[in-house]
Amino acid sequence: MMSVLLIADLHGQFEKMDAFLALEPEMILISGDVTHFGPVENTVSLLQRIDLPCFVVPGNCDPPDLLNLLEESSAVSLHGSALTLGNISLAGVGGSNPTPFNSLFELSEDEIGHVLAQAMSVMDRSMHNVLITHAPPFGALDFIGGKNVGSHSIRSHTKDFDLVCCAHIHEQRGIAELEGTKVVNPGVASEGNCAMIHFGDRPKEIRIELLTV
Repeated sequence: MMSVLLIADLHGQFEKMDAFLALEPEMILISGDVTHFGPVENTVSLLQRIDLPCFVVPGNCDPPDLLNLLEESSAVSLHGSALTLGNISLAGVGGSNPTPFNSLFELSEDEIGHVLAQAMSVMDRSMHNVLITHAPPFGALDFIGGKNVGSHSIRSHTKDFDLVCCAHIHEQRGIAELEGTKVVNPGVASEGNCAMIHFGDRPKEIRIELLTV
């Protein structure tokens, strides 16, 4: 059993990080919006506090140069990339599909599809196959303003994974299932929300706890 901490939507507020680390995860996933429209330099102090394997995708409120900072840090950017740790394979895509707000890191559906294809082309299939995104897949944890606003490109690949970790829609914290795939939004980390994901020793053995510290 491996216990993994999932956080997202910190928006530059890192005060809860010690409380998150007190949950004693073995690995940390960050599903975007680390900053609130920058500056990216503020994330250095956050990443220095994490003495665990840490994997990050940027959110729509993160400047694209967050990717450069991650390359120079001990954390790993999963945007368009993939890797395997034990029986868990991770792939990622950051940013979001277009929003009405013209935020910093938005991608067209074609661009999201291209980044996802790039990540999946280097991904080794494992017992647990996990997609780390900022935007949710269309139709799961993406309902706001009377409509679904998730990414169709992410939705088209959901079935290729056992778990999709997303964020973006603050009001949609929760756990859902889409085409047999679990989807989780851990909630707004700046408010102390997170998820602990427990990966078992058998396929599909994934248990998720939504927590507030």
